[in-house]
Amino acid sequence: MKSVGGDKGAQWRHFRFPGKQPSQFNYVREDGREAIAATARSSASLLRQEVRVEPAELGRISFSWKVPELISQADMALRDADDSSVRIVLAFDGDRSKFSAKNAMLSELARLLTGEELPYATLMYVWCNKRPPGSVIVNPRTDRIRKLVVESGASRLNQWVDYERMIRADFEKAFGEAPGALLSISLMTDTDNTHSTARAWYGPLTLVPDLHGDKVATTP
Repeated sequence: MKSVGGDKGAQWRHFRFPGKQPSQFNYVREDGREAIAATARSSASLLRQEVRVEPAELGRISFSWKVPELISQADMALRDADDSSVRIVLAFDGDRSKFSAKNAMLSELARLLTGEELPYATLMYVWCNKRPPGSVIVNPRTDRIRKLVVESGASRLNQWVDYERMIRADFEKAFGEAPGALLSISLMTDTDNTHSTARAWYGPLTLVPDLHGDKVATTP
């Protein structure tokens, strides 16, 4: 097993969006687990770790989270209500020459504001208020961001919930094409659109590439 990025401080970077209040992320122990506590108060930001996993090596991702309460006003299909208590965000490389004119413009705007282009594709694992697991939600601003619902409703609030997902299959389900290289993994708890407050805890994440059997652990 090898770590991505070295020590905790080097692994995970707090990425702030221009003009937005950042969410808060802290290392804690919750119910005996090492975790990151996230709190959003009318805020949005990412805790991000850069990686490089080539398409042929994309395998499984395992992660866990604990959510005490959903954001009642949130609807991730609506521009003005696109908030979530928890998101695991995977950003992928690809051929940006395939971008529509709108996405090319958004990518250039992102570069001007943040110094980074819009990723070719972004897949988010999310907990939705009402849509069933397996649903795909297209981001209301750009179709290059799509959310795959892995949890829905209130039945598993206030407990740790563990997942293992096949990255390639999930990407193909969401985008209808093969994925490029995985470039980063992020945690995101945001309430900037609903102007509400949300809390959550994230457990360790693990990537298991397909080809070589070497586990790549990313531990918050």
